[in-house]
Amino acid sequence: MAAYAPNMPDLAPPTSGGPGEKSVLVRGLEVLACFEGQHTVQGISAIAKRTGLPVATVHRLIATLVEWGAVERISRGRYRLGLKMWRLGAAVPQARTLRDVALPYLEDLYEATHEVVHLAVLDGHQTLYVEKISGRGAVAVTSRVGRRLPLHATGPGKVLLAFGPQQLFEEVTRAGLARRSANTITDPDELRRALAEIRRVGFAISRNEASTGTASVASPVFDASAEVIASVSVVTPMGGFDPLALIPAVCAVGRAISRQMGAPADVIRTQRLRAQQPVHPA
Repeated sequence: MAAYAPNMPDLAPPTSGGPGEKSVLVRGLEVLACFEGQHTVQGISAIAKRTGLPVATVHRLIATLVEWGAVERISRGRYRLGLKMWRLGAAVPQARTLRDVALPYLEDLYEATHEVVHLAVLDGHQTLYVEKISGRGAVAVTSRVGRRLPLHATGPGKVLLAFGPQQLFEEVTRAGLARRSANTITDPDELRRALAEIRRVGFAISRNEASTGTASVASPVFDASAEVIASVSVVTPMGGFDPLALIPAVCAVGRAISRQMGAPADVIRTQRLRAQQPVHPA
């Protein structure tokens, strides 16, 4: 983002209050953060409650953000993020490169399965969906591009946890494993065993964990430093779920994207060998 935006109204400089006083910029960012997750449309009162800011302050900040294009008004007293925020997010180099590399493979995976295809990355302690391909007759899922879901409750998230650092697992379990559906893993020891199995075979199988009636297969994507940077997955209705049919295609796409992202040859080879191992019944 440019350091100077001539069309953006000047924000009052932070006052010279105590060290704990928040700047106008920080308060504006807190307002923008209110539109994350499921809270895509917000009212002034709800934003004030979530941020702890006075309603009058929220009014002033929202007016500035609307004028600049970061937020747009959709009805009386109701707001959502504007297209300028989408354009800024799309310009993030790492996410753009990953999506550009992955998209042809995701499209091939969709053509091979005609099911919902996802590309997800780690965002703090959550799974952030950065790409989704779905047909008209595909199973209904709660995901969408830009949405965050818990790591422990999704196939892509469990892949990121399994191949991520031990510290991430400890932080996620310490924060608590909330239940989202019938089979969501809420016990840390059970989750630890599930992640060990994912590392053994190189992919994750989930059934009724993120939402009822859905199942998925997810595979990791590695970069040139052999670090997991994303996961690719296919989601199907439980009634038509055939992991033996989906696993080879999902894992092949994960390896192909990893190769394009510069993953070392031994990482690709290890993933190929892992995917050939027998799957323990769930």
